[in-house]
Amino acid sequence: VDLPTKVELTQVPFFPQEEYQCGPAALATVLSAKGKNVTPQDLTKDVFLPTRKGSLQVEMRTAARRQGMLAVSLSGRVKDLLTEVAGGNPVIVLQNLALSWYPVWHYAVVVGYDLERATVILRSGSKQREVMSLTTFEHTWKRSNYWAIVVVPPSEVPKTATRETFFASALEMEKTRQPRLAETAYDAALQRWPDDLAALVGVGNSRYAQSNLSGSEAAFRQATLAHPQAIIGWNNLAEVLAAQNRLAEALSAAERATSLQGPNHAAAEETLSGIRKKIDAKKN
Repeated sequence: VDLPTKVELTQVPFFPQEEYQCGPAALATVLSAKGKNVTPQDLTKDVFLPTRKGSLQVEMRTAARRQGMLAVSLSGRVKDLLTEVAGGNPVIVLQNLALSWYPVWHYAVVVGYDLERATVILRSGSKQREVMSLTTFEHTWKRSNYWAIVVVPPSEVPKTATRETFFASALEMEKTRQPRLAETAYDAALQRWPDDLAALVGVGNSRYAQSNLSGSEAAFRQATLAHPQAIIGWNNLAEVLAAQNRLAEALSAAERATSLQGPNHAAAEETLSGIRKKIDAKKN
């Protein structure tokens, strides 16, 4: 995909950084750009670690999730970063602005670039519009192993997202008991990657967590149709059928799961055993 020669997201707000507070400032910048009404002060308790005089990458992702947003990792390719900016997504990057033996870690937000001048435009620290050469930027970014995230609503799959990066973010949401938002993310994934097994299972699990058993069943049935050799689809279908007390159907699905080879076999055996116990209890 050819990039526009020059892009600048001028509407992205600016929060001047207080001492060591580049993490909250950068996160507030991108969240506000996506319509969230937050300030760095609102995020400090979630992101800022006083003993470290800064923010860790994992806290940045967690704080975005608490705001109902996905933090999706980018690859280390400059082109991917510029592609996101061209698509309207400001990008948080982690830079090391000093010498390798005396690191000064710093979060900034890339809001533009100019390919003819070979520059990027950053919201950085106390500077609303820092223009930096691409060469210098790459050098400072490389030291963080090219760490970068875009923050998007769960309904949006970033243009450069891979299955792995997007599903990692959706799974984080699922694991932190945000099933409605996780379902939205998995639905969005199915638009990009139709009939993807992880997305179908994610939709089913998220609906199950919301007590939407019929919706969960529908997703798992779709998983078994699209991926008949995958244990997880049959196993999870068996579980949701058992939860609806449809034990004969659940037994059939569980037996199908245990007849297959692959990961999740032990879980399928456990599911089958549990369903048989339920059936025996009913007989007695």
